[in-house]
Amino acid sequence: MHAGSRVLVLGDSLSAGYNIEVAQGWVQLLQQRLNEQGYGHSVVNASMSGETTGGGLNRLPRALQLHSPQVVIVELGGNDGMRALPLSVIRSNLEKIVDLSIEAGAQVVLVGIRIPPNYGQEYGDGFYRIYAELAQSRGLFLVPFALEDIALSEGMMQSDGIHPTASAQTRLLDNIWPALKMALDAGKDHKTPQ
Repeated sequence: MHAGSRVLVLGDSLSAGYNIEVAQGWVQLLQQRLNEQGYGHSVVNASMSGETTGGGLNRLPRALQLHSPQVVIVELGGNDGMRALPLSVIRSNLEKIVDLSIEAGAQVVLVGIRIPPNYGQEYGDGFYRIYAELAQSRGLFLVPFALEDIALSEGMMQSDGIHPTASAQTRLLDNIWPALKMALDAGKDHKTPQ
């Protein structure tokens, strides 16, 4: 693995470490885990609180150009869902983000998210399905639900009920790690032997 290999995280407040110390966030913990496990990757966190799929799509080409990542972790959509944007728009933006990343030679890890039930079951289910369908159609590595065993767990969510606490960050990383590890290892196979 060449020393310049990068993992680009394109996310929203879940990855930007909303209301917690940056050092406690899962993206920072990811850098530690990569180091501990012998991956020579540096993590670039291009996440912004409040980011939408449209905003991420606008910022992605420059991030790909600057960092040439081997893996792009796409953790977006929650803010779109909470604004009740049309599912077709969310899907289209995510497809474009994924396709740009693949064209740039990156493996893509798509991080699924659910929105609160008050948006109605039809919209909520349709929103959640976008991730699995996109992962299947594009052959992506999928994290089915970022907040698995966090969203409904005591002490794991901040008082807003939307953002995980500092103590939940390791579990958040654990939810993302299996898909990311597969993407990192798949990337190795695409390297020509020295």
